[in-house]
Amino acid sequence: MKKGTEEHNIPDLEIIDLDENDFPTDAPAGEEEYYGDGEDFPSGTPSPKRRFPRISIHLVLLITFIVFVCGIAYKFMNFGKRVDLEEIFKDGPGTYEDTFDEILPLMDRDGNRMETNYEDGLTIVAFGNAPFADDADSKDGLANIIGEMTGATIYNCSISGSYMASQRAAILPSESPMDVYTFYWLVMLACGSDTMYTFETAKETLGDAVPPEADQVINTLATLDFSTVDVITVLYDATDYLLGHEMYSDQNDTDIEQFTGNLEAGIEMLQDIYPHIRIIVMSPPYAFSDQLDENGDYISSDITRYGQDVLSTYVIKEYGSCATRRVSFVDHLYGTITEDNAKDYLIDNLHLNVAGRREIAKRFVYALYYYDQDQIPQQ
Repeated sequence: MKKGTEEHNIPDLEIIDLDENDFPTDAPAGEEEYYGDGEDFPSGTPSPKRRFPRISIHLVLLITFIVFVCGIAYKFMNFGKRVDLEEIFKDGPGTYEDTFDEILPLMDRDGNRMETNYEDGLTIVAFGNAPFADDADSKDGLANIIGEMTGATIYNCSISGSYMASQRAAILPSESPMDVYTFYWLVMLACGSDTMYTFETAKETLGDAVPPEADQVINTLATLDFSTVDVITVLYDATDYLLGHEMYSDQNDTDIEQFTGNLEAGIEMLQDIYPHIRIIVMSPPYAFSDQLDENGDYISSDITRYGQDVLSTYVIKEYGSCATRRVSFVDHLYGTITEDNAKDYLIDNLHLNVAGRREIAKRFVYALYYYDQDQIPQQ
């Protein structure tokens, strides 16, 4: 070797296969088991790799598939399982208490309650159609039943075959003669409007089809001293629904061509002219549509539309109008004669039997004396 030249020796390198040995090969026999988490390894010994159990993706998919199939099988086996109605109703059918009743006292313009004067007895005027008009001269007529229960003097100003929503915005008795018997135009007469000629024209146009009680009602409204009236009640049945009459207008809440608009226009006039009179509006009782199914039974009015919507929507909208005008509302559709019991109280799809009228009368009396329980006559 030349001077100034150093010989460099390359040290031998030991290659460690880490995948093959989890522990140093020179670890003392039996010590491998102590080289776990938290253990000190011999000096100079590389830390062993931790090994995790290998999970087969095929096994995971197989388990997931089995669980899925079991779930589908369970659903299939329990689908359409018959409910034991006898077990559910073993304590009776129960009652439905969720109504749209809104029973309010009479308030003055300052928001103070106005007491009803019972000393001279009650005087009530009833507007409406069939529920009050049917059997009006009989002791089984609705007005007479209420009179018997309350001892009140009742002027029955309902007209058979009439409806709430006018078919014309203006009164045109020669074109739409039945319009003159809608609530709004009857209230106009009661409030002193000189409209007698329109009723005469309507009578001529209708001829033999004029409602039998029309003359008596018109004369009563034209001559009655409304300063002696304590309560006005309004009850129109589902005729507007069955005729497909318009229900409401978002643009004009007193549009008399609407079911609710005609009502609100009449209420507004009564409150302006006769603020001392308490107003109790009653909803239509339940009525079926006039269509029959394959078994000859009337089809539900909750699945049949003739105009804007089903019968229940008419009632809900009527409730909203009464709430806006701050008058009492008695919900017969959900609280008196409902779809569940209607067959017990109707003689067809619409008209009430005597039992039905008595149920209506009870609910009216409930609202009438709601704030004066001590005034309820003893039966």
